[in-house]
Amino acid sequence: MSNHETYDDKVIRQFAVITVVWGIIGMLVGVVIAAQLLLPVLNFDIAWLSYGRLRPLHTNAVIFAFGGSGLFATSYYCVQRTCHTRLFMPKLAAFTFWGWTAIIIAAVITLPLGITQGKEYAELEWPIDIAIAVVWVSYAIVFFGTIAKRKVKHIYVANWFFGAFILTIAVLHIINNLAIPVTWTKSYPIYSGAVDAMVQWWYGHNAVGFFLTAGFLGMMYYFVPKQAGRPIFSYRLSVVHFWALISIYMWAGPHHLHYTSLPDWVQSVGMVFSLILLAPSWGGMINGMMTLSGAWHKLRTDPILKMMIVALSFYGMSTFEGPMMSIKTVNALSHYTDWTIGHVHAGALGWVALMTIASIYSLLPRIYGKTEMYSIKLIDVHFWVATIGVVLYIASMWIAGVMQGLMWRAFNDDGTLTYTFIESLSATYPYYAIRLFGGVLFLAGMFVMAYNVYKTIKGVKVEPVLVPQPA
Repeated sequence: MSNHETYDDKVIRQFAVITVVWGIIGMLVGVVIAAQLLLPVLNFDIAWLSYGRLRPLHTNAVIFAFGGSGLFATSYYCVQRTCHTRLFMPKLAAFTFWGWTAIIIAAVITLPLGITQGKEYAELEWPIDIAIAVVWVSYAIVFFGTIAKRKVKHIYVANWFFGAFILTIAVLHIINNLAIPVTWTKSYPIYSGAVDAMVQWWYGHNAVGFFLTAGFLGMMYYFVPKQAGRPIFSYRLSVVHFWALISIYMWAGPHHLHYTSLPDWVQSVGMVFSLILLAPSWGGMINGMMTLSGAWHKLRTDPILKMMIVALSFYGMSTFEGPMMSIKTVNALSHYTDWTIGHVHAGALGWVALMTIASIYSLLPRIYGKTEMYSIKLIDVHFWVATIGVVLYIASMWIAGVMQGLMWRAFNDDGTLTYTFIESLSATYPYYAIRLFGGVLFLAGMFVMAYNVYKTIKGVKVEPVLVPQPA
């Protein structure tokens, strides 16, 4: 019996394909707004094409549409195969696909219209927020229900990460979006002032910590050993990594609010926990990397594995950079500069996107009954185009960010500012061009992937061949 007869793969196929579609759309919007920073005239004086409205559309599309759909696909794939059972309540699983897709479409409509709460990564207004909660609870029922009816006693570590991500995002989303509706398109948060800021960044940083880290570590813990054909390097390290990460991450959010009206001790708590976070983060990276012990030669012939290892490298780099930027003296230089943008995209493109892309390449042939992707060579092309794009993007933003920070804090002997803000903007201009080029390369890689996925799905289905045994 083939895999997709044994398991509920229809919803996985839907989420896998829509992941690629949302990836192209989200990154295309990113390229548009990067071009607008270079040439502001590209908003054509149309309000819903302005940077301020397209930028939240870009972040929501890349994080929740592309990344979220990838997490649904891989978690549904992984939980069935590690629990040796079909999905719990498959009709509810189908509802999560259509519900999540409807939510993304609602975001695509409302954000350009300026209907927003104005909260980072939580811009969507209250009716959509309620829909997100309903779909997310449905997701939790399907996922944990599948684990409850598993045929094996052991719960594989990837499912612990997926489970922690699902539970924590539910709590974060509901608490941060508690609001008083005024009209169908407007609400006011129940929190005020510094409390609202603190709750928002407790949510905002843990959206990074659990949605963009724990969820994708679940992906890593299943697909890296699977693709390498090796067991995970250290199961004990994976357990320590899990408990340390989820215990510490929750406290790191205040580092987004250094030098604000948030109480100084809260800022310091955020900084200390951010520094401690380096240890479990690198524990996970090392565990993933060392899984290739004895199999490093496979990187020469397997671009999917190569993509996963580079994604882990970016994860290690981002989780070193994040704690470093949380140190108050470093933050005094980096905050409000493009260094932060570089850091975010090292994680979002280098870690999240590359791990998602590699995992989709890994699972897609299996759920469509094919032996492998249509073209391994095109995967290799995608790897190089995407990797060069990420490096150009983040290097240009790092240089621009440090330069901006130094220009803003430069003083003349008489105490006046050495540079005006517009001079710092003018100096940043060339780096915006490099950033745009890097983004275009990454987007081009997504089109290569779309073509490869299409040809794989349309290709000839492989049926098992019975080889006659010699007499």
